Amino acid sequence: MASPRFHGRVESQGRSCEAPGCCKPGEFRAPGRRPHGFDGPGEWRWFCLNHVREFNARYDWFAGMSAEEILEAQSPIAGWRSESRAFRPTAGIADAPRWADYADPLDAIAARARGIKSRAERAARTAMSGRFSKEEALALEVMGLGSDTDRSRLRRRYSELVRRYHPDRNGGDRRHEAQLTAVVDAYQLLRKSAALA
Repeated sequence: MASPRFHGRVESQGRSCEAPGCCKPGEFRAPGRRPHGFDGPGEWRWFCLNHVREFNARYDWFAGMSAEEILEAQSPIAGWRSESRAFRPTAGIADAPRWADYADPLDAIAARARGIKSRAERAARTAMSGRFSKEEALALEVMGLGSDTDRSRLRRRYSELVRRYHPDRNGGDRRHEAQLTAVVDAYQLLRKSAALA
């Protein structure tokens, strides 16, 4: 199979160049209006060879960045100062299996599903014990506590989780804000519970 003459060329499948007034096939992609991110791949713009060269000549990778952000991005060790979310032991997800521990990704997904199911079953058992309502049992699960919990243990666990998830303890990182909110809501519900002695 012959290699394409230009690197990055994608044979056109009915795409035309997006440059105004150009009728040539759009065989070269360029960054689009929506960047790639957590929500999936972004959009591409498609140009002919001449117009992609023009686009690349005026493309500013640093557009919208402050001077400090530009210096940080140009640093030879950029990105190596902190552990990225994907390579943390929990891969950025609390109580999730580590992908590296499994040869098959489906095994990791199954392990996560089993964990979710077992937490739901524990919450149901706690609620069925008659001591706690269903909402209180779910709140205990959020806090990581069992049906043998008392008020002092609840306060200690609440303090521990707030310290773990609060942005001030994580260098201003607000990624754990949803978990912090869930813990605060669970604590507010449980501290009023008549089932706790």
